[in-house]
Amino acid sequence: MAIITLTTDFGLKDHFVGVLKGSIYSTLPDAKIVDISHDITPFNIHECAYILENSYHNFPKGTIHVVGVDSEATPENRHIAVLVDGHYFISANTGVIGLITSEMKPEKVMEINIPDPIHGSFPVMSVFVQVACHIARGGTLEVIGKPFSEPKSLREFAPRIVEDGKKIIGSVIYIDNYGNVVTNIQKHLFEAYRNGRSFELQARNYKIKVIFNAYSDIVDFSLDKGKRKGDGDLLALFNSSGYIELAIYKSNLDTVGGASTLLGIDYRDTIIIDFI
Repeated sequence: MAIITLTTDFGLKDHFVGVLKGSIYSTLPDAKIVDISHDITPFNIHECAYILENSYHNFPKGTIHVVGVDSEATPENRHIAVLVDGHYFISANTGVIGLITSEMKPEKVMEINIPDPIHGSFPVMSVFVQVACHIARGGTLEVIGKPFSEPKSLREFAPRIVEDGKKIIGSVIYIDNYGNVVTNIQKHLFEAYRNGRSFELQARNYKIKVIFNAYSDIVDFSLDKGKRKGDGDLLALFNSSGYIELAIYKSNLDTVGGASTLLGIDYRDTIIIDFI
């Protein structure tokens, strides 16, 4: 039985997540369901795309990913099912899947067109769960729809290269549980344009000239504790997903705060890298 993952902005207060799981188990009693996240900021497509892009490939090929963020079908956001990189994705065509298909060509993209669909406010259950269970039983995508053009892309995920490669203008795409600020600038892009040059990363009035590979790299353990950087200090690093991230070492949003609150940086704010 294939694994079915759930990524939504439903939260856990309401009954929606339980309803989804109950509906799946009613159809497939032996189903394997994994929650990726139900705490996506409501209707935040970029946040959903970032989380899904950096989690799906840790699952086995053949896994079915149900995406319940901004899921109502409209003429601009059709319901689609996509097979890419050996994984199935079921979502509205909001751009979430486009981030994954921008890196690799999808094997199949189908517009979902199941018979007698229930037109209502909960399409994740009435449509997406039906499709997920169909695939989990070994069904093909051709049965549930018709061929569709390329999934919508998220242009804001792409930073801009300006001044003949001397500057990268990026933006904040995600703020995690620690208040760490994730930019849309990936390590491979940064290194491609750096060419060994010095650089300066600017976020609001803060400037950073070093990017680490781990949080603790900011600490020079050869120095006495009173002389070295540590808890509460600002750093930049390449995070585990390969994106440039700004963080406060050992931050806590509930006490001392994190990079987002202490620096006053929010979703979509601009981050600039100048090569010198």
